[in-house]
Amino acid sequence: MPCYYDKINGRLVSVDNEVNANYWDEHWNSGDFEAKLKHSRNVFITDNTRKFLKPGSRILEGGCGRGDKVFALQSCGFDAYGIDNAQDTVQKINRFVPELKVTLGDVRKLDFKDNFFDGYWSLGVIEHFYNGYSDITQEMWRVLRPDGYLFLTVPSMSPLRKLKAKFGLYPEFKHSQELENNFYQFMLPPLQIIRSFEEVGFVLLSVCPLDGVKGMKDEILFFRPLFRWIYNNNTLMAKVLRRITNILMSKFSNHITFYIFQKNGSTI
Repeated sequence: MPCYYDKINGRLVSVDNEVNANYWDEHWNSGDFEAKLKHSRNVFITDNTRKFLKPGSRILEGGCGRGDKVFALQSCGFDAYGIDNAQDTVQKINRFVPELKVTLGDVRKLDFKDNFFDGYWSLGVIEHFYNGYSDITQEMWRVLRPDGYLFLTVPSMSPLRKLKAKFGLYPEFKHSQELENNFYQFMLPPLQIIRSFEEVGFVLLSVCPLDGVKGMKDEILFFRPLFRWIYNNNTLMAKVLRRITNILMSKFSNHITFYIFQKNGSTI
């Protein structure tokens, strides 16, 4: 997937195919949909939610895709909701688990009352909007109760990617209609993320770089075969190497960054 360096904004611009509802329907509908919905392990999601919220808390996943995280949260006793703009995917979720509260929706204009949720999960969503995500952050703020929690993951402008950009190893980004039409996602500087959410009124609680293996696999051509094997293989040896590499490398080569914010008690 080609990446271009946007020097003005200090970010990478990834180009693939136009990201629309049809794209996500194709993406989420591969494989055994029902099994992935009901049996995917989502320990990262449930454990981090439990650290801040009690069972029974009302939680939204904005851009829930296949719905497996909503299902996992509901199974753990949370009052879980999900929205997504991929119509066929939402219909499948409703068919396989009709009691799950997943509906068609737009993260830029949520159909929920103010202060409705105790928590909000956003997993790799805001980076897919070419014109920015300020309207999404405003809606996150609006629907969260005072002191509610926002759990956010975003592809990151890691130290490794910054180093590559410094040495001119990415082609320069120059806006064109073709690039905009085929835009996939941004890889965003952590300080930019933090500032933009603090400007809305969120308070940063923690920042955690994750997935150093994928960062190495995607960015270092020479080592790509090795890190692709570690990343994709499910043997015991690969799992051990994946865990060790992520511990050692995530601060340098993280593919994503995980942020936890809290909505303060005032209004915008």
